[in-house]
Amino acid sequence: MTAPLHTLDNPPPTQPIDAPPLWQRFAPELPAERVVWSEIVPGGGHWSWRLSRGMALRFVALDERANCAVVLYAAHDRLERYNMPDSLKAQHTAHYSTGHVLMSDMGRALASFTHDTLGWHDPFGGLLDTPTMEARHGLQRYETHRNAMHRSGRDGLLIETGKHGLTLRDQIAPVNLFSRVTVDEHGRFAFDAERVVRGGAVELRMDLDVIVAISTAPHPLDLRPGYAPGKVGIAAWRRGPAEADDVCRRHRPEGARALHNSDVFALC
Repeated sequence: MTAPLHTLDNPPPTQPIDAPPLWQRFAPELPAERVVWSEIVPGGGHWSWRLSRGMALRFVALDERANCAVVLYAAHDRLERYNMPDSLKAQHTAHYSTGHVLMSDMGRALASFTHDTLGWHDPFGGLLDTPTMEARHGLQRYETHRNAMHRSGRDGLLIETGKHGLTLRDQIAPVNLFSRVTVDEHGRFAFDAERVVRGGAVELRMDLDVIVAISTAPHPLDLRPGYAPGKVGIAAWRRGPAEADDVCRRHRPEGARALHNSDVFALC
C-alpha cells in the first residue's frame, strides 16, 4: 500500500523572492544575479536589517526632498557602533563620499562608501526630533491620518533599533545621505536646499556583519515648508569584501587601516 500524496498549501516559489523587482526601476545596472532584495521606502518611513560582511546597499533618491539617516551597529556586539568623531577625524574630512569609511570606536570599518554620484553626505546634522517636527509641520498622528502621518527621524530610528534590543541610550549620530550641510563664517550650520538630489545614488558596502537602521524623515535643518520628505530606493546585493585595490583602501591610509582591522577580525 502506498502512502497518500500530500500537497502544500503554500509551495515554495520556483523563482528567487524579490517580487516585484523594484531595483530595476532605480538601479538597473546592478548585476541581477547578485541582487538579494529591494525596497522603495516612502518619505518619513523607517526600516532595519542585519547584513553580512560583503553585502552592499545601493541608495537612490527618488524625489527632490529625499534624506536618508543611517546608523550602524556591529552584529557581534551592539556596543561597537559607528563613531562619527573618530571617522571624520581619522580621515580629515567634514563630509562623506566615495572612498570614505565609517569606523567604529574599535578602529574597525563597519561600512564603506564605494559609489557616489553626489559627492557630499552630511555627518553632522543629526536627527529631526518630534517636538521640532510638530512645531514646524504640525501634528498628524497615525490614528487620524494613517499613512499620511508625520514621523520624526528620531522616533523612526528608535522603533527600528528597538527591534534589535537597543534603547534610547544607544541612539547615535546618523549619516544623512543625500543632504549637504555647510558652515558659514560664524560657525553656523546651513542646509543646502538648492541642491538637486533626485536620481542621486550612493552605496555602502558592509565591512563587518552589521545591523543597519534607516529613516527617511526630513533633515532637521531642512526648513522648506510642509512635511514632504522624498522616497528612497534601496537595493541589497552581494558585492563581496574589499579587495586589495579597493577604492577605500587607496583613498586614505587611515581607511585602509580600518579595513585591515575588519579583515583580521573576520578571519578570527
